[in-house]
Amino acid sequence: MTHNNQKKIAVINDISGFGRCSVAVAMPIISALKIQCCPVPTSIFSNHTGFPSYFFDDYTEKMPAYIAQWKKLGLEFDGITSGFLGSKAQIDIVKDFIRDFKTDRTTVVVDPVMGDYGKPYATYTPQLCQEMKRLVKYADILTPNLTEACILTDTPYRGDKVPVRDIGAMADALQKKGPGKIVITGIRQGDFVANFIYERGKPSRVLRSHRVGTERSGTGDVFAAIIAADAVNGVPFDKSVKRAGEFVKKCILRSEELGIPRTDGVCFEELLTTLK
Repeated sequence: MTHNNQKKIAVINDISGFGRCSVAVAMPIISALKIQCCPVPTSIFSNHTGFPSYFFDDYTEKMPAYIAQWKKLGLEFDGITSGFLGSKAQIDIVKDFIRDFKTDRTTVVVDPVMGDYGKPYATYTPQLCQEMKRLVKYADILTPNLTEACILTDTPYRGDKVPVRDIGAMADALQKKGPGKIVITGIRQGDFVANFIYERGKPSRVLRSHRVGTERSGTGDVFAAIIAADAVNGVPFDKSVKRAGEFVKKCILRSEELGIPRTDGVCFEELLTTLK
């Protein structure tokens, strides 16, 4: 008996019970796109860290034994994705996971959740940033926001003043580390927000749309989940980036209509049936 008759994506990320981020976002979105989502928890949160207080349980020591059971089952994956990683040990576990489970038909998506607004998150020490740079070489698809692209390429952050040619130079530097497809997200350009698309062997593209609503938790997780599922389903990369961006925008607008607090993320559930 085989467990590999359906497309599967392994999602290595934390589980937050409330706040719509990480695995809680990836699982319904990937499932809606007809792919089985298999979580590898890195930690457990009652709610994400954007709230004033939260329960937290580090899962690092349990991860190897958890993953060992999957090896016994002979599981194979069409996609592997990684999100927020809290330590060098977790980054090493992700590297081992990719080496053990990646096949010729596996697409690896690395979402280097490291920071925003020009600054790394408090947990991201210089050493951890260096380790994330080493993880990049394992990615087929890389989805950093502008801050993370700057950190990964040692480029000074200039916010909405960064010219497109400099973003292109960052994408070029990142592709030399390994990934053939890169989208640098959340580039603020006045009243617009842009995504810079790099795909090896093709001209780069910039997709812009009007900014709407307020910044919200988990939008990057929504975006990355669609990118990962589309890659497994064979959707062209530029088309995937466009629809992921449009879906996030619709979710933000609907959340504003319903008065959803910023910490609670986007109410993607309201629009999940439109993802096909």
